[in-house]
Amino acid sequence: MAVNLAETAKHKEIRYFLISFVDLFGVLRAKLVPAEAIADMQEEGAGFAAFAAWLDSSPAEPDMLVKPDPGSLIQLPWKPEIGWLAGDCWMEGEPMRDTPRLLLKGRLAAARQKGYRVKTGVEAEYFIVTPDGEAISDPLDIQAKPCYDQSALMRRYDVVSEICDAMLSLGWGPYQNDHEDANGQFEMNWSYDDALVTADRHVFFKFMVKSIAEKHGLRATFMPKPFPNLTGNGCHAHISFWDDAGTTNLFDDADEGFGLSPLAYNFLGGIIHNAPALCAIWNPTVNSYKRINAPVTLSGATWSPNMVAYGGNNRTTMVRIPDAGRFELRLMDGSANPYLLQAGIVVAGLDGIENARDPGKRTDLDLYAEGHKLRGARRLPLNLLDALRLFERDKVVRAGFGESFVKSYVKLKTGEWNEYAGAISDWERRNTLDC
Repeated sequence: MAVNLAETAKHKEIRYFLISFVDLFGVLRAKLVPAEAIADMQEEGAGFAAFAAWLDSSPAEPDMLVKPDPGSLIQLPWKPEIGWLAGDCWMEGEPMRDTPRLLLKGRLAAARQKGYRVKTGVEAEYFIVTPDGEAISDPLDIQAKPCYDQSALMRRYDVVSEICDAMLSLGWGPYQNDHEDANGQFEMNWSYDDALVTADRHVFFKFMVKSIAEKHGLRATFMPKPFPNLTGNGCHAHISFWDDAGTTNLFDDADEGFGLSPLAYNFLGGIIHNAPALCAIWNPTVNSYKRINAPVTLSGATWSPNMVAYGGNNRTTMVRIPDAGRFELRLMDGSANPYLLQAGIVVAGLDGIENARDPGKRTDLDLYAEGHKLRGARRLPLNLLDALRLFERDKVVRAGFGESFVKSYVKLKTGEWNEYAGAISDWERRNTLDC
């Protein structure tokens, strides 16, 4: 039975709804709608000017209507009179299939047609910083190896526990919170689910973490590399394919190496084959490449990949196999669009399965210290422009994401690159002013 949002508002004492969508750059956009108006909005959608967001639109185009998905409803735990809704973008009676959430839904539908149900989890790292973003918020957090530091974790107990309590109240199944490898950095883990559910929750998680940090007079950032000497913010994804009923993990095979089935290895082959091109989606900002191509950090390791390889329980490889029936893709960073992140996984994985791609031999090397010994391994792109060029000409990407999406995404992101390239940095002034 369809959820009636007007009735839900009365039952749950919701006064306002945030009807939201995420644009191509991962920016969360919304309109605040009073509960008295939600019935019409549920039917027709909330109106937006698409050109006002990063959606490659024109001011001459008609209204974009964002239709809320009632199944995505989340009451803000810190302000329960407001209900948040993920929405799908429509224009002139047709779904805008190049918008991130609809693009992911299309890829998931393609997987379901082949009998696969995609389940994923994410590990979204973030820093808690000062309001101006210039420094970490805890001046006592100064250890060279601060990972799991109990004292530093507990100094931010009020923020971390409020976020975790919120996830508990929402039924997400959070199971651990920790201080991460960088000073001022944290990670909170919750249970995996169907990929669309994970993506919706990932979108809300970023909003929630920022909102609760602000409530405490602080600021949270998912920026890939906010501080040059510290480990960056990754967003690792744990991936498995299930049968259509969602009861049997098709990646799980106790008779195969590392407990992965032949299907899983073909899927992994698709990830290995397509990873460099998909960096444009999974590492979508100029700053992203200061994380995956970083020098050694204060803690002694970057914890991010710099070449295309997989291994067992080895955190120096791009893909880690920590347990039977799943693998962890460690390439993505905190700036990744939650919907496009998941769509890229499905595009690469289906390509691997359809073409029976071989991921090659696993590596058991410490790639940070012995990467030079891995013959034939491909390097990841060195910057956003290189990634965009790979993305634009990749046949698998163009088939999976669609020509129109690729064209729009590359155009908008190239504009961002050009803006960056035109800026004069302090480093350039210091090193070339007197040349």
